[in-house]
Amino acid sequence: MITHEPNPQYIANPKRYENMSYPKCGKSGLRLPALSLGLWQNFGSVDSLANAKAMLHKAFDLGINHFDLANNYGPSYGSAESTFGQVMASSLLPYRDELLISSKAGYDMWPGPYGDGGSRKYLVSSCDQSLKRTGLEYFDIFYSHRYDPDTPLEETMQALDYIVRSGRALYAGISNYSPVHTKQALRILKELGTPLLIHQNRYSMFERELEEGLTDVFTDEGLGAIVFSPLAQGFLTNKYLTGIPQGSRAARTEQIYLNEDQISQDKIAKVQKLNQLAELRGQSLAQMALAWVLNNSAVTSAIIGASKVEQIEDCVKALDNPDFSDTELASIRSILGE
Repeated sequence: MITHEPNPQYIANPKRYENMSYPKCGKSGLRLPALSLGLWQNFGSVDSLANAKAMLHKAFDLGINHFDLANNYGPSYGSAESTFGQVMASSLLPYRDELLISSKAGYDMWPGPYGDGGSRKYLVSSCDQSLKRTGLEYFDIFYSHRYDPDTPLEETMQALDYIVRSGRALYAGISNYSPVHTKQALRILKELGTPLLIHQNRYSMFERELEEGLTDVFTDEGLGAIVFSPLAQGFLTNKYLTGIPQGSRAARTEQIYLNEDQISQDKIAKVQKLNQLAELRGQSLAQMALAWVLNNSAVTSAIIGASKVEQIEDCVKALDNPDFSDTELASIRSILGE
């Protein structure tokens, strides 16, 4: 059962939809906010509940009505969903029908052979556990978090089809799938009668795997695309202009994807040049990096992460100057060494 601390009644900003854009997700009738909030970091059991609540409220007040979860977000595993569930119960429940809430399963979650991968056993039981932790009756989107080479893709897609048909989710998505496996997933789900709504993958100025075939699939098939780590785990911000600051993600020992070994002097030099260009555009580096990601016509939404309210406010300002001149795009390509 979800419990929550008593707090003053939250009333959402009545002007929350005025400055956020909501592009259509592929061929569906669903619209996603240009920026979504991910709960991968800073919403776990080791983090402040009050800060998590403040960030969720601020995001919604700014028009971000999509919150992205996964079963093992934390730390500890599952705790980000539990944190979200507490905030949902205490203040966001009246706005449930305005919110898009997604979760995923595919990576390590619990011991034994059924706590990882893409089997029907794992996906369905994990979805049920995630619903209990969040206190929700259904997810708007439920993803297969990764392609599992040890499970037939047909079984994984049949599990997503069942999750949708049983009312556990409204839409099916996949994450971290290759172009080939994405096409196969599209075909299988189409045959089952549950269209694939969306693909989630990493994408930033420094991580361009998405452009190696996936964007073509999105465009050709009318598939929605939402990208994570658009700021390269915070590297595309002013935090790293002179090195690795204390308390940053790269300095945290539990951080998997961004560490000191990945932050070379060459990359820092590129960040410094990109920051100079951002200043000429009247933006912070983070704002320009987000605008650049959204400038890809195949991208529906970008997932931002945050550790404090001010970072969310800064990110949303990226939408004030979303366009790039040909000269600016050429400068970015030159800086990145393309």
